[in-house]
Amino acid sequence: MEFSFSSSRWLTLEEINSKKEIDNKNALGFHIAGMWDKILDINECHLQEDPSNLIRNSIKAFAIKNKLSFFNPREQNGLLRTMMLRISSTGEIMLVIQFFEDDTTKRELLLNHIVENFPEITSLQYIINQKANDTIYDQDIVLFHGRDHIFEEMEGLRFKINAKSFYQTNSEQAHELYKITRDFAGLTGKEVVFDLYTGTGTIAQFIAKKAKMVIGIESVPEAIADANKNAALNNIDNVKFYVGDMAKIFTENFINDHAHPDVIITDPPRDGMHKKVVEQLLQIEAGKIVYVSCNSATQARDLAILNEKYKIIKTQAVDMFPQTHHVENVVLLELKK
Repeated sequence: MEFSFSSSRWLTLEEINSKKEIDNKNALGFHIAGMWDKILDINECHLQEDPSNLIRNSIKAFAIKNKLSFFNPREQNGLLRTMMLRISSTGEIMLVIQFFEDDTTKRELLLNHIVENFPEITSLQYIINQKANDTIYDQDIVLFHGRDHIFEEMEGLRFKINAKSFYQTNSEQAHELYKITRDFAGLTGKEVVFDLYTGTGTIAQFIAKKAKMVIGIESVPEAIADANKNAALNNIDNVKFYVGDMAKIFTENFINDHAHPDVIITDPPRDGMHKKVVEQLLQIEAGKIVYVSCNSATQARDLAILNEKYKIIKTQAVDMFPQTHHVENVVLLELKK
């Protein structure tokens, strides 16, 4: 979960109609839909297990008590910007605090409070982010306490996850999603599989024992570094990982230098696959494509193009985000004969 700080929180209709003067406008919670600068203050979040609420509320209360300023996105000032909290199925906890202002005294005051009150936190890190947006992929992450990663487990496999690593937010449903992906691939142990947008290599390693070889491609260098470490940790020797922009690295030369895939698994971000990647899939003509998507609209767009040479065999939605309209969708495509 990622929570945002704000010095000008979203006021409820009741508060507005009351005509009372609002003394405390600080918030630590979620963005109001469609409003980049408005944050709804959250006292209890039901989406993440405890100690999520305890950690968040403790940080908010400590910050207010010690007059640590909350971020104002319009004025671009304030100390506290965001906090990202990851809790793995193994119980390990990662907390990453984004600060806007670089104030060592105030920063360490808060971080030391967290260490003293939440010894169960496995990884406590921070970022000084003075950009216009909150994205962290181009930011330096500083380890304050513990280690710079946590571990997730699935079917006896361990996955190292750092602050920039992509890993499905819902661990239990991620297992269901990957089982469906593996079943759709229908591997016999003889196939060469390409895993596009592999992230930390979770799917690649999850299916490796049923494949001859798996090649994973990902654009985030830190994720590929973790993927290689995870493979070594899990004693998997039939996976290889490569880093690079998918539209640039996934070419005919790449195929010629490695191997022709029998099965391609693709799990792109919300924007779907780059047009060049879809065109390359049509050129390769792998026997099967398993398309995992978190955005059915961009998936439908890509499937319409792939329809030139592929037919849809089956599809299965997975509810990764209960109580929301978002789903992950898995589609099995087979090359037309």
